[in-house]
Amino acid sequence: MKEKLHTIPVNEAFDTDCECPVCVMRKSLETKAIDFTMGPSYMEDDVRGVTSQMGFCKTHVELLYKHQNRLGLALILKSHMDKVIKDVEKKTGNQSKISVPSLFKKKGEASEVVSYLEHIENSCYICSKIDGTFERYIATIFHLYHNEDVFRQKFNASKGFCTEHYNTLSMAAPQYLSGEELNRFITELNTLFLENLKRVRDDLDWFIDKFDYRYANEPWKNSKDALPRTLTKMNHII
Repeated sequence: MKEKLHTIPVNEAFDTDCECPVCVMRKSLETKAIDFTMGPSYMEDDVRGVTSQMGFCKTHVELLYKHQNRLGLALILKSHMDKVIKDVEKKTGNQSKISVPSLFKKKGEASEVVSYLEHIENSCYICSKIDGTFERYIATIFHLYHNEDVFRQKFNASKGFCTEHYNTLSMAAPQYLSGEELNRFITELNTLFLENLKRVRDDLDWFIDKFDYRYANEPWKNSKDALPRTLTKMNHII
């Protein structure tokens, strides 16, 4: 089990002054996956084979484009397009055009090509690299919570979580904890989530007030960065 735990990145994330340590963990995984994909690995046949098969979601292809390795991305996408064209040609049985849906096809029944393209639309190499490790990060949070008093203190001293990762922890908790410990975790999680959501809401409220001339000479307090912190809390953008 030890080699599957990721105590260092989990502890580092909870040591970070942030609105959601789980967002920090996932962002770190995403950055590493992007760097790996656009590094020398894109020339390796096994990696190119998987990227050609899976492609990328909209979010991650935009991040790949921003990476500035335009030649690397062009080579990756060209291989992916070659694979899609080859697969569609096989499924249509016609190399010149995609066939018109049959009049006798049941209503709501997708063609083989449509089903294939829908699968491609929901497939992403970067997401797949992130998800497996991210699941182990979540497991590690509960392992540390169950076994280490220091981490429990760190957990309760955090600034809470975004809405998505509150849900992640809440739904995962029964897999790793039980009885009174589970009840305690859910209570602490709910308290952290609501208290810190209200804190950021109040900061955002004051940020809005500062645009009113009546408050022009008042101090900003903790509201100057309230908008990006709200985006983290409500939209897990970090």
